[in-house]
Amino acid sequence: MDISVAVSTLIIYKVILLLIGFWSQRRTRSTTDYFLGGRNLGPVVAAISYGASSASAWTLLGMSGAAYVLGISAIWIVAGAVTGCATAWLWIAPRLMHHTRERDQITLTAFLADNPEGTSSLASHKIKLLASGVILISFVFYIAAQFQGAATTFATVFSRPLAESLILGAAIITIYTFLGGFWAASITDTLQGGLMLVAAVLLPVVAFLSIGGWEEIRQSELFSPEMLSLSGRNSGLAALGFAIGNLAIGIGTLGQPHLLNRFMALRNERALKQAQILSIGWFSIVFLSMFTLGLLGRILLPELQDPEALFFELSSQLLPPFAAAILLAAVLSAIMSTADSMLLVVAATISHDLQLKRLMPQRELLLSRLSMLSVAICAVIIALYLPATIFERVLFAWVAIGSAFAPTILARLAGATLSPAAVARSIATGFGLAVILSLLPNTTGDWAERLIPFATAMLVLLFPTFALGTSSRLKGKAATR
Repeated sequence: MDISVAVSTLIIYKVILLLIGFWSQRRTRSTTDYFLGGRNLGPVVAAISYGASSASAWTLLGMSGAAYVLGISAIWIVAGAVTGCATAWLWIAPRLMHHTRERDQITLTAFLADNPEGTSSLASHKIKLLASGVILISFVFYIAAQFQGAATTFATVFSRPLAESLILGAAIITIYTFLGGFWAASITDTLQGGLMLVAAVLLPVVAFLSIGGWEEIRQSELFSPEMLSLSGRNSGLAALGFAIGNLAIGIGTLGQPHLLNRFMALRNERALKQAQILSIGWFSIVFLSMFTLGLLGRILLPELQDPEALFFELSSQLLPPFAAAILLAAVLSAIMSTADSMLLVVAATISHDLQLKRLMPQRELLLSRLSMLSVAICAVIIALYLPATIFERVLFAWVAIGSAFAPTILARLAGATLSPAAVARSIATGFGLAVILSLLPNTTGDWAERLIPFATAMLVLLFPTFALGTSSRLKGKAATR
């Protein structure tokens, strides 16, 4: 890759992001504007920004790398991700949009702590504190991972010190989000999602043409029987666990605040229906394209040492410098699009949900921005001084948030009446088990870490509901005798 071309391309790209931040600042006049864009989000921005924020760089680098290593069996990861997206948009989105709009809730924490009739405000406040703690702990590490990913990419390509690259990348992301809030994050995420889509389609097509066509692929001897099997090297119950574990990747999607706030910000029903088609389509194309790239990369680069470097290796070898630089920008875009949305959620948690706005009742917008800046600084410090792999940090935060929040979200939107005590127990159980399993050896990313916290949290949440329902029915029968 021509470094000068890459540098010029990235400078132009970063300037565009900052200009979007300044433009968005003019549309941000209240906390509802800052956190939800005034509930006036259109279908294209909602759909593409959701996809970019959800997919992150893991899709471009990790999905292609997984297909390179696992072969055809990596299709279960694609199925899990697309199923999670479809469930979120088709089932959660319409219900959450109406529920939060009717109650004027601007954060997911407010929804989780919804105060049903007869419930004390103190109980709801305790749920808010618990949910806010889960968000702060999980997202600070998640944001640190995104900063670290951007810095690693930048440092590797341009041979710059990691610390310098990390601070520069974090500063750019923080500045435009600090200025424009939700509008800046959503519009830049849409731009970044478009870049990701172009990269995801372009590179597999070029790789296919470089191989020569279907006949050359069919005659390739690089694929072992295990690589062509839907269960990989697994058989029997291990094969079932492998498939279920990868399908469970979509569970975490159902509880992520930085994704669900897109539903809360939608303009109207028409925008929702259009966004459903666009977002599911975007997810399907991007994940299937990266799955295909991993398989083709196995033929083109059979001796690759780092599978997650496949995207960079193929782009530098198969594309002209300018196009390769665009694809590099796409990877950095994937990282940024997740970090900015999370910074916004954390700012809302600190200033709105934790009621720190009482300290500056006339300057809540300024307090929100200062909260976001503080979290960004903490994330940079963690990325610099607490070493961990990007995968470990991302997976922990994804599983912890999803396991803590998704059971309550699904149950409440299904119409279940939930006691505050059950909600609090469920959140604590899902988060606590995710933490414990992340600390155990040989569980990082396996089916146990993905399923056990979520399933246990759901049981803890619904058991009192079933018990109360059974008790009421028994009492009703006794009264009629």
